[in-house]
Amino acid sequence: MRLSLTAGLVLLFCGIAALPTYASDIPKAAAQSSSAALPKIKLVEPRLHLAKGGAGAKSRVALTFDACMGAVDERILSTLIKERIPSTIFVTARWLRKNPQTVATFIANPDLFEIENHGENHIPAIDVAMPVYGIPSAGSPEAVSREVGKGAEAVIAAGFSAPRWFRGATAKYDASSIDEIRKMGYRVAGYSLNGDDGSLLGAGAAEKRIAGAKDGDVVISHINQPTHAAGQGVANAILKLKARGVEFVRLADVETVGDNDTTAQRPGLF
Repeated sequence: MRLSLTAGLVLLFCGIAALPTYASDIPKAAAQSSSAALPKIKLVEPRLHLAKGGAGAKSRVALTFDACMGAVDERILSTLIKERIPSTIFVTARWLRKNPQTVATFIANPDLFEIENHGENHIPAIDVAMPVYGIPSAGSPEAVSREVGKGAEAVIAAGFSAPRWFRGATAKYDASSIDEIRKMGYRVAGYSLNGDDGSLLGAGAAEKRIAGAKDGDVVISHINQPTHAAGQGVANAILKLKARGVEFVRLADVETVGDNDTTAQRPGLF
């Protein structure tokens, strides 16, 4: 994602505008960052690929979806279920609380849906107080730990297996926050193909982009914006990929390769 007005709107649509106001989640330094000197921190947006492609001429693709806040896009969900397409869904604690019926659907289809951690409140998992697309980051190691840990607790409390992957809001991190998340026992989920630009693409553009997925791609899209045109394009693209003979896989079922030390095995850790 690029630092732009469009990117800022992406986060607003994901629900960042509704961040809680209690101090433990939004550091004062981050809230005042517009008037303070910004820290010189290099942020990374990790890429993730499948380690092995499909057999022969068959392509293998991992569909991943973020459920930031809001509702569920039934156009996408119904397509995944009807066509029996496995995928990985990254959910926030806030989204889980608001969507019990969809949670029940996920639980009823364990062969299709791998549920992973998108954080507690959809706060960028960066341990330095700074804005990301104008949004306050977690701002400290303690706040990053809370965002990740509370998100994982919510996944387990909802009835799913303990998550092994984390993808933070904005998908941006600094090196020390990646290290902290890894030490908590998680791999950090990047992606190789942005399918819908935060659900802001038109239907045709989203369809074209995702339908062009190549062997080994990890696609990121959003499943929480039922009123956006992009969702129809995502659903259409899934059907096109299936017709092309693509093998769909979940992150839990394959080997992956991520940059910025997001997936490399560590002693005693996943």
